[in-house]
Amino acid sequence: MSAIGLSLTRLTNNPSFRIFIKQLPLSRVSMPETRQAKRRATTTATTSIEGTTGLDDRSKKRRKDAKSIETSTKVDASGSCLDALVETEPIKSRGDAPRKGKKKHVQEEIDTSDFIPRVDSAWAVGAHVSALGGIENTVVNAASIGANAFALFVKSQRKWTSPPLEAESVVEFKKRMKHFGYSSRMVLPHGSYLVNLANPDDQKREKAYQCFLDDLKRCEALGLELYNFHPGSTVGATTAENSLGHVADCINRAHNETNNIIIVIENMAGAGNIVGGPFIHLGGIIERVDDKTRVGVCLDTLQLVRLLSSLINHTFDQEVGLKYLRAMHLNDSKAEYNSKKDRHENIGLGHLGLQTFHHILTDPRTQDIPLILETPNFDNSRLIWGTEISVLNRLSASASNSDNTVDIDFDALTTELKSNVKIADSKKPAKAKVKRVARSATRGKKNDDSVLEPQGDEEDNQAMEVDGGERSQA
Repeated sequence: MSAIGLSLTRLTNNPSFRIFIKQLPLSRVSMPETRQAKRRATTTATTSIEGTTGLDDRSKKRRKDAKSIETSTKVDASGSCLDALVETEPIKSRGDAPRKGKKKHVQEEIDTSDFIPRVDSAWAVGAHVSALGGIENTVVNAASIGANAFALFVKSQRKWTSPPLEAESVVEFKKRMKHFGYSSRMVLPHGSYLVNLANPDDQKREKAYQCFLDDLKRCEALGLELYNFHPGSTVGATTAENSLGHVADCINRAHNETNNIIIVIENMAGAGNIVGGPFIHLGGIIERVDDKTRVGVCLDTLQLVRLLSSLINHTFDQEVGLKYLRAMHLNDSKAEYNSKKDRHENIGLGHLGLQTFHHILTDPRTQDIPLILETPNFDNSRLIWGTEISVLNRLSASASNSDNTVDIDFDALTTELKSNVKIADSKKPAKAKVKRVARSATRGKKNDDSVLEPQGDEEDNQAMEVDGGERSQA
């Protein structure tokens, strides 16, 4: 080695010189190269870029790090300790990269300029709204149609398991509930269509129970008080009495595993082996429940198809009890009374008629509970549900009159509802209509738009025939 090279080596190894070099700006760091240093730089660059076969992972990582240092500092490698003096940015691992596909919550101001105004009424009318895009959107969707109550799914109703609620969604849901002035008592979550707590098979009932319990815990996480579900159906040779016992046992167990949620049992059409059709079934379940302060009933008007006064005054009160009435589903019916068919029709256009809903919306015993529309909306909830809520609110407003039928033109209101349904149906996407027609042609039955509510899983209900909202069991 020449005298100059020897002196340079000693200089770079001197601690004082190293401190001096470290304090200099990177752009001013420059060192003369020797032939040996050039060869080392060439070797480092070659192995860093091209790699060497047969090297273990640790050797490859060292060469990758060397290339990163050489590139980021733009300092010539000299084979000395100079490269150790330059601080480089840490190499990011794969875990540091932003996770792809994760939902990013961006808080935006909600434009309420085109929202339908909400009416101050003792009868809280609303609809079952969409949770598309996040469960927090249900609150906005309800407010946009002028609803004073609403129903929702807290997860997919057609899957046994679903991802947990995102913490951001839960926080935003509660904020929006407060912002729009919704009480948790006026929100009615609907249970999964797969759950059949009446199943005599222990394993299948346990699977259903875990799905049921998951729903309840989601409701409590959201700060909600009610949870509505279908009691299920008998399977095989088991009796209705045994099935009622299974449902009650699951409710008792769920009460022990949750804090405050009130479990609301919905009455059913009563076809075949469906549990919950006769009121005596609902009363039988409640009788077996230990904590009766945390159980109630949701009456679906679709299943009544008769004037509600005599029903509530006598049959329901005797076999269940008016004190257990926690909610109602407001649906007109395409099927006649006692048909045992579950076919939803728009308000005023079915066999109930507006007079029945007028009675419901002027009865003080239906005040202060969620009254939820489950009518077809033809992919236009603003037009259909907004109009139906408006009409029902106008009916309830007549309760202050001594003769609450005064100034109500039922024919005109029915015409208004029918006209909007016709408009919405004509604007419904062609793809949905084609699918509907194809399904009807396959089944050999008349096409309709009624709401579909299957009960129990596929194995539990092989005898169940569902067509366009019609539900029957052999």
